[in-house]
Amino acid sequence: MQTTLENHPLPHLFWRRWHWLLWVVVVAGVYSWAIGGLHFTGIQESAGSVSRSILKGLLHPDWAYVYNGSGEDLSSLILQTLAIAFLGTFVSALISVPFAFWAARTDQHWAHLRSGSGKVVLTLIRTFPEIVLAIMFIKAVGPGSYAGVLAVSIHSIGMLGKLFSESLENMDRGAEEAIRSAGGNRSEILTLATLPTIFPEFISYTLYRFEIAVRSASILGMVGAGGIGTPLIFAIQTRSWSRVGIILLGIIVMVLAIDSLSERLRKKLI
Repeated sequence: MQTTLENHPLPHLFWRRWHWLLWVVVVAGVYSWAIGGLHFTGIQESAGSVSRSILKGLLHPDWAYVYNGSGEDLSSLILQTLAIAFLGTFVSALISVPFAFWAARTDQHWAHLRSGSGKVVLTLIRTFPEIVLAIMFIKAVGPGSYAGVLAVSIHSIGMLGKLFSESLENMDRGAEEAIRSAGGNRSEILTLATLPTIFPEFISYTLYRFEIAVRSASILGMVGAGGIGTPLIFAIQTRSWSRVGIILLGIIVMVLAIDSLSERLRKKLI
């Protein structure tokens, strides 16, 4: 017992035994602060009738809106939403690669400042939500799918750049060391070792980002950035709940199909 006390002083033993209590107090304090900031104003009198109308519309969707040949039907706008998400993700995946090499930390001491500045830039890009970027681009290029593509691509650069840089930092350097020991130069190391090693993980992250972009593109239309969100917000404003029901059903089917296909592709890559 004496040896144990000498090796582990009483304050250290007390901290090891009761440190979880400090975390409980911290978490409880955060929850209390968050709940205290909420101001419950009650439920409006029309909430019941509105909820019943929404439920009725969801259970009886407007099937005639699925396709009517106008180019503004559900099928056409779902394809437009997919196009916005795909093009925005494809462009951002290409641009994110140099950002990833810029932000990736290496063992060389001089490169810490370079990687630190790259991480700051990627953080600044991610700071702006896609819907804010969409509103800004609508003011710059006008409403439509072009603004949606720009919003998705710019925001995705920040996300993919961060994920790509972490892949570079955690990659297996065995192939690089082998080529370097055989006398290979930097371009040969990049093309024969670095890129083939990280390419499957890059593709996997890009597919995952595409899943998120599909959901985002469905919402950006609510501010005028094209896609299925535009008729959705119009249907909500006019209380056309059957139209809302078929649009939501189309979004659910689209997201489930993309998630399933993307998951299968990622499993084959990794």
